[in-house]
Amino acid sequence: MTQAGSDAILAQMMALHPKIMDLTLDRVWRLLAALDNPQDNLPPVIHLAGTNGKGSTQAMIHAGIEGMGKTAHAYTSPHLARFHERIRLAGTLITEEHLTALLDECYEKNGGETITYFEITTVAGLLGFARTPADYTLLEVGLGGRLDATNVIKAPALTVITPISIDHQQFLGDTLAKIAAEKAGIIKRGVPCVVGPQPDKVMAIIETTAARLGAPLIAQGQHWQVYKEYGRLVFQDDRGLLDLPLPALLGAHQIQNAGAALAALRHLGAPEAACEAAMTNARWPARMQRLKTGPLVKSAPQAELWLDGGHNAAAGQALADVLANLPKRPTHLICGMLNTKDASGYMRPLAQHAASLTGVSIPGEANTLSAADTAAAAASVGLTTTTADSADAALAAIISRDPQARVLICGSLYLAGAILRENG
Repeated sequence: MTQAGSDAILAQMMALHPKIMDLTLDRVWRLLAALDNPQDNLPPVIHLAGTNGKGSTQAMIHAGIEGMGKTAHAYTSPHLARFHERIRLAGTLITEEHLTALLDECYEKNGGETITYFEITTVAGLLGFARTPADYTLLEVGLGGRLDATNVIKAPALTVITPISIDHQQFLGDTLAKIAAEKAGIIKRGVPCVVGPQPDKVMAIIETTAARLGAPLIAQGQHWQVYKEYGRLVFQDDRGLLDLPLPALLGAHQIQNAGAALAALRHLGAPEAACEAAMTNARWPARMQRLKTGPLVKSAPQAELWLDGGHNAAAGQALADVLANLPKRPTHLICGMLNTKDASGYMRPLAQHAASLTGVSIPGEANTLSAADTAAAAASVGLTTTTADSADAALAAIISRDPQARVLICGSLYLAGAILRENG
């Protein structure tokens, strides 16, 4: 294959996808071996899994590492506007030239064999990390943990498990216990594991897994605690107490994410200044992000526009908690979701905080829930609903009725990505 732009190579990679989606590491191990096993040559790895909060937690750890004067690679998924967002080399977004070269090399070495898009692109990220100097590597699990393509590091420096709840049942199992067992699959023999707040049955599974592998736990409520007090964040562990600014990332749920990030940073030996940087410098788009520039904002100059990519029941509750603590203002939701998600479960906590919900489909997404089905799910939990052909049209209709409305575009990272691309 001759070298083409990254978009062209990514499109060709999609054609290699197996006809049936099966979680296995066999394809990943085969390609890694063909590339001389780059996963064995990474800077110390911090591996993160969880249902909610792992991206925000990783962003705070990354900001704290940089606050230590050190650098970190970072791998996240999915991307929002451009694929390049998934790979940061020593803190810098990968360039088009570098990404293209890595993708091209992985495509060639794969030799036309069946492999998923996520698997081959994860290998490309690992290859880039192995060839670029940095102090740490941050790896965010894509789906589950035990059989996720990122779970190929023999001895990470640290693992982190953020809150676990029901999601991706078609792949991870139909009970919380089964899902927890998959997430706990990132725990490695003898490697410390930071654990955020969990339901009792989840914590029991994590503790059993850790005990079997001799992995020390650094668990919320047992080894550290975090809370908000007088407009500050207080973190306490066996090293002492930290009095820090609240996280730059909005929402009460970010307090717990901050706690996990601080527990990880303290394990790495971060001083207090670096812990403060973790709170103040972290950025994570489409997590209750205020839109302040771009065509959408210009079209509704008096409105208050927000964007969030949460998509399961726990994310809906977290979002409802954020809305409950914002200044009182009529809030209208523009919502698009995938048809694999529990739409009514996501919307139920939001119903008491929203004046209306406009259902839209996600542009360019084959698995989108239709606008009508989205609205029907919202109506089933008591929301006043309507539909629109696009988020632009939905916004125009809302501000024609209430120019000063608060408008939250929500329901999917794929919808959030489309908004960020269109809104510059």
